[in-house]
Amino acid sequence: MPVQQLTQFLDASGTEYMCLSHPPAFTAQELARHVQIAGDKVAKTVIIELDGKMAMLVMPATWRVRWERLSQVLDTDFVQLADEQEFQDRFPDCEVGAMPPFGNLFGMSVYCSEALSEQPEMAFAAGTHTESIHMKTRDFLQLVQPVVIQQGFIKPGGRKPAWLAKGNGRARVEVLPDGSRERPMARSYPSR
Repeated sequence: MPVQQLTQFLDASGTEYMCLSHPPAFTAQELARHVQIAGDKVAKTVIIELDGKMAMLVMPATWRVRWERLSQVLDTDFVQLADEQEFQDRFPDCEVGAMPPFGNLFGMSVYCSEALSEQPEMAFAAGTHTESIHMKTRDFLQLVQPVVIQQGFIKPGGRKPAWLAKGNGRARVEVLPDGSRERPMARSYPSR
């Protein structure tokens, strides 16, 4: 059964969603294969430690984190993958590795890849390795209100982003006339 807290939240908001049962999927890409949808439409939930606090990254299953770039985008000196032992108690009804991307229900900030936010629909683990929830991405964005970020992720085998393709492969930051550095843009979605 999906995490009760999540389904109650979705039901109370009037959100349409579908819950599917499937063979055990221990990665987001396995989930994509089991439910037969593109990996770009399956949300991978990654718990990070950001300046000493737990936060949640949500990105397409087929993408990976670019840690150095993510640190720059989030304007922090310290960001790393959180240890499962440190956060499993924050998700008491979830199997480890099957946390749904609703960090707001678990007291966490949520950062979402722009690539995932542009998908019309998404699927994600529903708290177990054998169930997933499918819903409209716009509903997810309205309910969770993540900070949507453009950079800090990479699709393996994909084309390098323009900012990385130019020059020596290092992130470029523009220096403005007043001497300040131009930061990459992040977006927030307003509530309904």
